[in-house]
Formats: sequence, C-alpha cells, structure tokens
Amino acid sequence: MAQHSTHPGGASRVRRRALLGTAVLAVLVALAGLAAYLTREGRSPSDTAAPPPSSPTASSSSAAPSGPHTRPRALPVPPKTHDPITYGKAAAAALWSYDTRAYSQPELRKALRGWLTTESKYADPASVDQAVPSAVLWKEMAANKQVATAKINEGHFPHAFTQALQDDPGAITQAYVYAVTVSGNQSIRWKGSAAGGTESRSTTLAVQCRPDHPCLASGRCSIPTAVDPNIRRC
Repeated sequence: MAQHSTHPGGASRVRRRALLGTAVLAVLVALAGLAAYLTREGRSPSDTAAPPPSSPTASSSSAAPSGPHTRPRALPVPPKTHDPITYGKAAAAALWSYDTRAYSQPELRKALRGWLTTESKYADPASVDQAVPSAVLWKEMAANKQVATAKINEGHFPHAFTQALQDDPGAITQAYVYAVTVSGNQSIRWKGSAAGGTESRSTTLAVQCRPDHPCLASGRCSIPTAVDPNIRRC
C-alpha cells in the first residue's frame, strides 16, 4: 500500500475518516534523544490528511557553539504546536543539547520531563531519564565545562507507523500518539578544545497530539512499528 503524506484538514476530519474507514486519519499537524535509535527506514507519509502546519520553531535546530566561552544556554522549553513532527524535532534538539556550565543534571532532567504528557498511561519518563548523562558523568563533564548543541536535519513519520495507520485508521483516536523519527547532528565542545567533535544522531520519539491540546512527548519509542496505546512499544 502506498505511503501517506500530510495535507490540510481538521480534527473533525480525523474522526470522520476513522468512523467511515475510507482513508487514513488526518494527522494533527504541529515532539526530546542522546542515543540513536533504529529507524531511517521510512520516509514521510505520502497521503495522510492533516491540519495546516504551524510555523517553524527555533527549538528544532540550533547552531554549534563557536567556542568554550559562548554564552550559557537556558534549559529547553517545549514549543506550543499541534504538529507532531515539529514537536518531535524540537524534542530531539532538546535531548541532544546540554550546557554543564548553566545548570545541574537534576535541573536538566526535570526540564526534559516537563516535555512529557501528564497522562501517566502514555508517559514514559524513564526513556527520557536514560537520555540524560548520569550524575557521575555529569560531574566530570561539568569540570570540563562541556557543552552540546544540536542541528536538526529532518523529521518524518516512519513507514511502519504510516502502514499501521493504513491498517487501522481508528487506532490513533485512542491515544493520539504519533511515532516521529528525527535525524541530525550533535556537536560537543569543552574547556580547552579548539574544535570539539560532531556526530550524526537519529532517534524515534512518541508524540501525543490530542485535538484540543498542543503536542507533548510520551517518550522514546523502542520499536516504531505500530500505532499502539502502550507507548513503550509505539
């Protein structure tokens, strides 16, 4: 079956398509990973309906610092958007970025948890905690004034996720959770480094975008292969 892409439509269109079973649900337009996950296998969906995209957010991409004396970075704040891909890109940038000069490890962990949905059934704080360096490692990083920034290249719905939507369009209306795969680069610099280092990153995030509420994260997907109320499987 062909993949589906996003086109303008409303939340009512999502319900209508789910009830009639005539097409894939309208994906609500408008989701934070240090570790790379498996999924560059799919492209953006090619026929799924969705509301108009929101404007790009600054959180989705940030430039690498020019040196160890750059201005300290603030804790990450989630964007107000109804686009799961926009939220996913911002969340990935938040997970791949940190500044040991500006805040503590507990402060960063608390801030990232603030990106999660308040619905405990779908939130997976453990997956976010795993993306934050341990307290021991953070102490060593802070001694070197280590800073990491992220540059987001792209975000898309994995093919397996869009296939699951095609197979069962109504499933999304229970949790409104979307799998979003994001790729980009993470740049790290520290005290005394002239150039630092940059490496590619890729992660798949679970993003909840209910029709009446801006998107929130659910966690990082372990297997982005199905629309599943159990968000730990995505």
